[in-house]
Amino acid sequence: MSIRRMCSVLGLARSSYYTKCKPKQQKPALRWLGRKLRALHKEHREALGTRGLSKELRKEGIFIGRYRMRTLIKTFGLHRRRPRYAHYRRATKPAIVAPNILDRRFNPSRPDTLWAGDITYIRVGNGWLYLAVVMDLFSRRIVGWACSRTADAELSAKALRLAVSLRRPMPELLFHSDQGCQYTADRFVACLAESRIVQSMSRRGNCWDNAVVERYFRTLKHDWMPENGYQNHFEAEKDVMGFISHYNHRRCHSASNHLPPALFEEQAA
Repeated sequence: MSIRRMCSVLGLARSSYYTKCKPKQQKPALRWLGRKLRALHKEHREALGTRGLSKELRKEGIFIGRYRMRTLIKTFGLHRRRPRYAHYRRATKPAIVAPNILDRRFNPSRPDTLWAGDITYIRVGNGWLYLAVVMDLFSRRIVGWACSRTADAELSAKALRLAVSLRRPMPELLFHSDQGCQYTADRFVACLAESRIVQSMSRRGNCWDNAVVERYFRTLKHDWMPENGYQNHFEAEKDVMGFISHYNHRRCHSASNHLPPALFEEQAA
């Protein structure tokens, strides 16, 4: 059927048909903004939504509202990765090794006064890579880290020793963790005592007592890591180290005035 005949049957003017078929040319400013948004979308591995992209552009002096950003995301076809949530049961049995001194006070007024740590597992081929981190709760900066193929006390102690050597904190610093065997081991407790660090522990099975570090691991796994894990340990360690740098120097945090941890520390100094 010809276009003339089809338009006649549908009662549509041919000029309207050709107008719809003609692709719309985007304005130069919109094309530039599209390239900028795609670059940010790729840099953050499709993890940022309307708020996140707006904050990233605001750092460069480009102010776009949340609802306008939503329209732009649809226009440029930028699909955000959807997180998968794990559900945990609550428990209130107190810690045996150390009491819960932190008590969810996650926002200290000075750096290197409250640290928190934890260990997570990362899929590597048919096995696992274990990552231990130490976070300064003042800025949410990762100040110590270590990777290993075994989740033992040496892994957690290695991350703590790195944090102490990099930050050189004052005595009576508080270190908080869960009740994992890596943190209750004599080797790790001795490492704390050597640096005159006070130990605090979550209540048994209560992940909310260490929510900030748990949130960091959620960001790593759902916003950064490939969904099917890594092919080998070298690839995994390299990418995890890249995320630590990205998290400390590029990713904005609402707890630090929507600034990356490193920049927040500089401005607070």
